[in-house]
Amino acid sequence: LCSIVGVTPKDLLLGPNSAPVLKEPRGDIPRGDRAANYRIHAFMVAQLPAEPAVDDERLFALVPCAGVGERAGVGLPKQYGVLAGRAVVAHTLQALASVSRLTYTLVVLSPTDTMFEQHCPQFKGWVARCGGATRALSVIHGLDELFRRGARARDWVLVHDAARCLLRPAWVDRLIDACLGDPVGGLLAMPVADTLKQETNGRATGTMSRAGKWAAQTPQMFRLGLLRDALERAGANVTDEASAVEAAGFQPRLVPGAVENIKLTWPEDFDLAQRLLGSAPASTSGTGSPHLESRS
Repeated sequence: LCSIVGVTPKDLLLGPNSAPVLKEPRGDIPRGDRAANYRIHAFMVAQLPAEPAVDDERLFALVPCAGVGERAGVGLPKQYGVLAGRAVVAHTLQALASVSRLTYTLVVLSPTDTMFEQHCPQFKGWVARCGGATRALSVIHGLDELFRRGARARDWVLVHDAARCLLRPAWVDRLIDACLGDPVGGLLAMPVADTLKQETNGRATGTMSRAGKWAAQTPQMFRLGLLRDALERAGANVTDEASAVEAAGFQPRLVPGAVENIKLTWPEDFDLAQRLLGSAPASTSGTGSPHLESRS
């Protein structure tokens, strides 16, 4: 087994039932060592049963908030567009603040951002102006910041889009419940309901089966060390964390999300979000089933 995945016996410990398990990688050990550890984990993970969460595992939220969002057409970065009297990202952070199991939320901003404190004066979490040119780079830099602030490789991180501002705490709790005992982690997602068309030059050239197709959402929840290594090896242009984890040989768990958990990208998305926020009831007791719901 060691020769197959390129490690030596000293990289392993004997776990339950004498099964080989990894020594915990740390954020400060060389990348090559971490990569070897995760290669053996990827080889073995399909054979290992889910295990209960360790009591001292902590959960962090990471919100990449360094983008420009020009397609949204709001005249400024879309995370600072105003909905129901508050910035988009302020709605997002309020929802995360209501998830009691999150230790801290880290917001990753552009190094030149001068607007966050103005739009989110009530935010009590961590802020780091270390965003990169792509989402993947912003998340990598954010993970490094979490390590600098004391997070460990075995801790969990939930990466969430700043522009998914209709998030409900119940959805985050559903993801945490599904992933804490999982050897890989997972993401909120929805089965694709629409017919999928292949397009060439503005014309449909074929119809693709939607069987087994899911639309990825966020949060996406993985251990810090695993995700940091997967993103570094996947490159700067992956569009979500799960795709980097998949490329590393893992199979993230798909956890049903909600139709309402949209990412604001186009002007029409802002119009829809405004209507949904305007119709939101005062109650906060919604369970967040995977159907269109009013946000609480």
